[in-house]
Amino acid sequence: MNNEMLFLRDALVPRGQSRREIARDMGVTLALLAAAALLCAGLNAAGRNDNMVPLVFVLAVLLTARFTNGYFYSLFATAASVFGVNFAFTYPYFEFNFTLTGYPLTFLTMFAVSLVVGMLTERVKRQGRIEAEAEREKMKANLLRGVSHDLRTPLTAIIGSSTVVLEQFDGLSDEEKKELIAQVRDDAQWLVRLVENILSITRINDSAVQLRKAPEAAEEIAAEAVNKFRKNHAMPVRVSVPDELLMVPMDATLIEQVLGNLMENVVIHARGATAIELNISRTPDHQARFCVEDNGKGIDRDILPRLFEELFPHVRETNADGRRSMGIGLSACMSIVKAHGGEMYAENRRQGGARVCFVLPMEEEDDGDQGQDPDC
Repeated sequence: MNNEMLFLRDALVPRGQSRREIARDMGVTLALLAAAALLCAGLNAAGRNDNMVPLVFVLAVLLTARFTNGYFYSLFATAASVFGVNFAFTYPYFEFNFTLTGYPLTFLTMFAVSLVVGMLTERVKRQGRIEAEAEREKMKANLLRGVSHDLRTPLTAIIGSSTVVLEQFDGLSDEEKKELIAQVRDDAQWLVRLVENILSITRINDSAVQLRKAPEAAEEIAAEAVNKFRKNHAMPVRVSVPDELLMVPMDATLIEQVLGNLMENVVIHARGATAIELNISRTPDHQARFCVEDNGKGIDRDILPRLFEELFPHVRETNADGRRSMGIGLSACMSIVKAHGGEMYAENRRQGGARVCFVLPMEEEDDGDQGQDPDC
């Protein structure tokens, strides 16, 4: 019995709803009822048929259920609509009269319709929330499974290399020691990037966390990302920027991470790639576009539609260094770009190789000079 009472309470007003949220939902309910009353008053003043009045209030109940949380507000709107129509829009006006011919059936029907519409709408919303929560839990489980797999290989390599150095220190040459230590460093850097991507995904998906966006020069962010990339990779990067200064509202650290992930993705997955191009331009609709291109063999056609899916393996085999890509980096990129209000896509270039681009909204500027748009 107690469980049933708790379920009923949560259905009326969701558990954990703050006073501000309750006040907001009640405000929405009262505003919709007031709007319905004003509309009906206008219809009456215009000499329209009173039969429109119940329909207007049924619509108000539907909108209340749509824009509030819990059954209580739609129930309240239903009761207020029934009594309000009787009091203000039924003869004799501004008096309650429950003795009119046909009144019981008419208003019982209105009450039933309003109640059913409100409850069905709330049930649909509730089902949507349940499905979304189930999907989030599934993603968390998949993420944990994939991360566990990705962590195991570099950690095993780190333990193996460090154990060899410790146990055979005197028997190893200086070159062998350097090679083993370099392997430990590379695996540790891989783990750091993996953790950074996971933290970015969880940060973006946390609705309580707000991005700290500030206007940044696009070419400066790109230069910083390229400098960090060059410290760890020998593949050459050519940067192309427009003559104009593109100021883009962004979280600079996260956008640098996106660019770094895209360039590292070329090193790891672009078969036959020997160089990277980073192009920045202004789009015709005044957005900043960042494109990372390579001269490799391109992306398989069956992979392109699923490229940004979380935990999607870009290669079926294990990489030469023993690591298997789980798509966490590209998934993090997509999450970051979407959180900035941007879009991201990938395609193969006509001249060979792949291109991954994302666009970010820019601040309002004069429609003056516009940079030339490369073939992205």
